[in-house]
Amino acid sequence: MCLLVLAWQAHRRYRLVLAANRDEFHARPTAALAHWQDSPPITGGRDLKSGGTWLAVSGARFGALTNFSERQSSPPASPSRGELIPGFLSDERTPQAYADTLETRAGRYCGFSLLLGDERSLTYASNRAQPFARTLTPGVYGLSNHLLDTPWPKLARVRRALQDWLAADARGGAGALLAALADRTPAQASQLPATARGGEWDRVLSSPFVQHPEYGTRSSTVLTLGHDGHGEIVERRYDATGALTGETALALS
Repeated sequence: MCLLVLAWQAHRRYRLVLAANRDEFHARPTAALAHWQDSPPITGGRDLKSGGTWLAVSGARFGALTNFSERQSSPPASPSRGELIPGFLSDERTPQAYADTLETRAGRYCGFSLLLGDERSLTYASNRAQPFARTLTPGVYGLSNHLLDTPWPKLARVRRALQDWLAADARGGAGALLAALADRTPAQASQLPATARGGEWDRVLSSPFVQHPEYGTRSSTVLTLGHDGHGEIVERRYDATGALTGETALALS
């Protein structure tokens, strides 16, 4: 996943609102949003190559993951970052306590940023940040392929849309946030952030929705968890042309 914005304890009805795009190679096999049969009660999309996930929820617990844009080579035999979220969702420790257990082995993984939450707290962790993990206060946050709240233009644009949505008391529901995630307008040339790919890829990757025949936005997801313990997760899926191929909405409790 390459772009997400979230509101934590920032709305009268919702404990959490999260809107995210997952960017990936179109050839990488992926399962659509579903309740996992082998790891109940986890709900999320699934990477079929390594078995992990970029975004999932289990009861009051949730996790979201982005990789880090960098040119350095991967550590030898590095494990899949997608295993970090199922590990947390299957654990009973607080988000901060679980993140603390990761710190000593975080260097084995390629660069990542991780958001872990339960009904009481939200923790951000990254093996490219100092400190490695910290508990977040209520507010609106954004994450792409760098550190939390790095002000890349596409992140600022979608974060603004979430703030407007909150101010309008969630008018338009998940559809309004999915529309913001579908924005295919690239950043102006003077504002392009440098990515690990460089060159023309900097422009391609600068829009919230990335469209390219090899690599792009595979899915958009909106997750809402209410203060009453109920919620919903909605996923829209896209092909290499950017065309919508399917949508799944699941109730959570």
